[in-house]
Amino acid sequence: MNGFTTLFYKEVLRFWKVATQTVAAPVLTALLYLLIFSHVLESHVRVYGTVSYTAFLVPGLVMMSVLQNAFANTSSSLIQSKVTGNIIFVLLPPISYREFYAAYVLASIVRGLVVGAGVLAATMWFAPLSLNNPLWVLAFAFLGGAILGSLGVVAGIWADKFDQLAAFQNFLIMPLTFLSGVFYSVHSLPPFWQKVSHFNPIFYMIDGFRYGFFGVSDVSPWKSLAIVGSCFVLLFLLTLTMLKRGYKLRA
Repeated sequence: MNGFTTLFYKEVLRFWKVATQTVAAPVLTALLYLLIFSHVLESHVRVYGTVSYTAFLVPGLVMMSVLQNAFANTSSSLIQSKVTGNIIFVLLPPISYREFYAAYVLASIVRGLVVGAGVLAATMWFAPLSLNNPLWVLAFAFLGGAILGSLGVVAGIWADKFDQLAAFQNFLIMPLTFLSGVFYSVHSLPPFWQKVSHFNPIFYMIDGFRYGFFGVSDVSPWKSLAIVGSCFVLLFLLTLTMLKRGYKLRA
């Protein structure tokens, strides 16, 4: 195996060997969200006219799980390697910074998709779902995982200790995720907060992903795809620049 394949295999094996923690636990968390929110709001909220609240909630929880776990995979791997000092064993072999990036991000996408598939399998029994356009679902799941995986690389490189990484996740990733329309349609918000929501890139990931199921969304899926694609390109370039310069990785 070449350097890229070996590093990719290492990163996939890393989360798969502790699947109870990295896969089963997020699935259980999403299931609890569904049970609680659907029980409280099912009879009070209707979205898109004919879509029940529980059905509306399922794709949001799936995509939220994909994004959070893609970020967790790259960020936790890099910070652990830096804190323990074994990052040197990844940097010494003749692996280019492009291969380094691709291996980490692709592994994060794999983890995100595995968890997302688990959440979908566990929650789809609670509401009838129709897959209106699978290509939209795959496009936004893959791009969303790539963006959060790239952001995880940035966070893992920038952070010098676990506290800094936790702050990055608690004050950036979590607020953006929970305020992105996972649990509600932005059309239910006052006009000011609707405008604020449109500055949140994760909103477009979840809205576009949801469009693949129902064929309706808060904004055009093409607009969402353009914004999400642009965010990926920007993060891709930023991450490659940091890796090429060896920022906080090479002495």
